[in-house]
Amino acid sequence: MANIFLKSDVFVLEISGEIDLHTFQPSDVVSLVDEYILCCHEKGLREIKIIHGKGKGILKKKVHSVLCEHPLVRNFYIDTYSESGWGATIVELV
Repeated sequence: MANIFLKSDVFVLEISGEIDLHTFQPSDVVSLVDEYILCCHEKGLREIKIIHGKGKGILKKKVHSVLCEHPLVRNFYIDTYSESGWGATIVELV
C-alpha cells in the first residue's frame, strides 16, 4: 500500500503493478500515473499495467503523454494480448 497524493486528496492504493483508472477523475490521471510509476519503481516492479479503457481514447492519450516524458519509463505498448485488449497499456520501467 502506498499513499498517492492528488491535489487535495490522498488515496491509499495497493502497489500491485496494475492500476485501473476508471475510478479516478480524468483531471487526476496525469499526477496519478506519475505517482504510481514512482511507487512501483520504488517497490522494484519493472513492468506495470495501466487500464485506461477504450472509450474515446482521452484517458489513453493522457496516460501516453505522461509515459513519453517519464524518466523511469523504458518502453510502453498497448496490451493486445489480454482480455482488456487495447484498453490497457503495458509499461516497462528502468
